[in-house]
Amino acid sequence: MGLFNKLLGNASEVSVEKLTEKYQRLLSDTEEIEMGFELFRDTFVFTNKRLILIDVQGLTGSKVEYKSLPYKSISRFSLETAGTFDLDAELKIWVSSETLPSVSKKFNRSIDVYQVQKFLAGKVM
Repeated sequence: MGLFNKLLGNASEVSVEKLTEKYQRLLSDTEEIEMGFELFRDTFVFTNKRLILIDVQGLTGSKVEYKSLPYKSISRFSLETAGTFDLDAELKIWVSSETLPSVSKKFNRSIDVYQVQKFLAGKVM
């Protein structure tokens, strides 16, 4: 089911240790990874200071974009929970005064989306 969820675009949680090992060089001296998720080839990481979106591009995956969203720039977010026949939930994040969400990520049922929402609310509010 893990590969099936990845092919559908659903995120699965990754350990903080694995993320820290892989992305330590992106962090500032006082920054720590607190939570993160993989989405097929892409990753998004919640630190104590910002949200980092890692977008692997191209067929070979040699081109990577690292997008940093400080929590203070997040103006709002929404959580759409899974329905009876729906296998996933979706988190949308808006930056500043944008009309469309800057980030839209789907989570499979193995992720407690309420914990993700609670974490984000604690950082943004």
